[in-house]
Amino acid sequence: MASKTAPRAWESAGIRVSEGRLLVSGRDAEDLARRHGTPLYVTDLQRVGEKTRMLQDALSGAGLRYIIRLALKANRQPALLRFLRGLALPEDPPSVGLDVCSPGEVLHALAHGWRPEAISFTGTNVSDRDFDVIAPLPVHINVDLLSQIDRLGRRFPGRTIGLRINPRVGAQGDREEGSFYSGVKPTKFGIYREDLERALELARAHGLVLDTVHLHVANCMFDDKLPAFDAALEAAAPMVRFLVDRGCPIKEINVGGGLGTPALEGETPLDLSRFAGIVKSRLEEFDVVVGVEPGEFLVNDSTVLLAEVITVEQRLDTVFIGLDVGWNVLCDRFVYGRDQEIVLCRAADAARTNVVTVSGHINEGDDLFAEDYAFPQVVECDIVAIMAAGGYNQAQMSLHCLRPHAEAVCFWERV
Repeated sequence: MASKTAPRAWESAGIRVSEGRLLVSGRDAEDLARRHGTPLYVTDLQRVGEKTRMLQDALSGAGLRYIIRLALKANRQPALLRFLRGLALPEDPPSVGLDVCSPGEVLHALAHGWRPEAISFTGTNVSDRDFDVIAPLPVHINVDLLSQIDRLGRRFPGRTIGLRINPRVGAQGDREEGSFYSGVKPTKFGIYREDLERALELARAHGLVLDTVHLHVANCMFDDKLPAFDAALEAAAPMVRFLVDRGCPIKEINVGGGLGTPALEGETPLDLSRFAGIVKSRLEEFDVVVGVEPGEFLVNDSTVLLAEVITVEQRLDTVFIGLDVGWNVLCDRFVYGRDQEIVLCRAADAARTNVVTVSGHINEGDDLFAEDYAFPQVVECDIVAIMAAGGYNQAQMSLHCLRPHAEAVCFWERV
């Protein structure tokens, strides 16, 4: 456990400890739970703006022309989307676009004020029905399978598209062989070098124009994975050159997302200047706009999930703390294997003298948020916060066991 004076991995100006109590946007977290009920997502929108500016500053500091797009699958809360749209006018360089991956996400983006030109679609196993919704709109479409190029071309010949490539190198968390997106093992994403010629043939047969190269190689990437990210771009550059040399008017190279956010003790922020420097060194020869599409990085540490302690019970040699929330509302640990810090709101800096298992209320045995976890003394009716909950959790809520979704409150200003 970090000392009382040292900043915690999840702590920021908007989510912090003051006089022992957890504050979100300057508001007492326990009080928010009592007033709004639990489970409750609470978001400090100013943090999203801070993270956006940090990434913008790193990219511009490296001398890059860039576009940042939020990966909508990470968080589609209407208040968050309104906040992002308000950061700048759509035509201004600091504005934030959206990266989407389904027709539903396209329609959601349009319904919440995004111009289709500010939307980039990158999906996989896209059906004719999907294309019939997406392709008539001036949304930029990146295709990632040979069959996808042919299917889109037959239905919408002459369209301008992007091509997702797979450089066979990835940078993900503790995976040594790459990532779920790109690595030694074949994945379902992107065109391999051996298939580039065939991809071009299919595109030309339908009059499709390739103007974007897209690659997504990272997930939860911290500094230790930047060498792998560098290697991925090194492998991707000759693939871009292949397309350019064959007359493709490439105007954007999209390097995807996957930038990590610290959430646990010992994790430190990704060196964004170093990240941007790698992008610059590997891609500057092409003199194009660089696309970056973070999800977790922009939103993860902006949000906490508040829950009530329903049960504190010794079961054999283990103390179980049971919460009024389950994996249907917060799936990070169960889908991605990523642990999250849990904080006692009324005593956020209290000594963690007990070892507990924290369980949810879904009627499944592995609905456990933490095991053998150091935690302060806690009693029933206490409020706890699960930290760094802003990415990929709200967006994946389900009705498993017919447990309800969590409510959400978002704050535009800190008090």
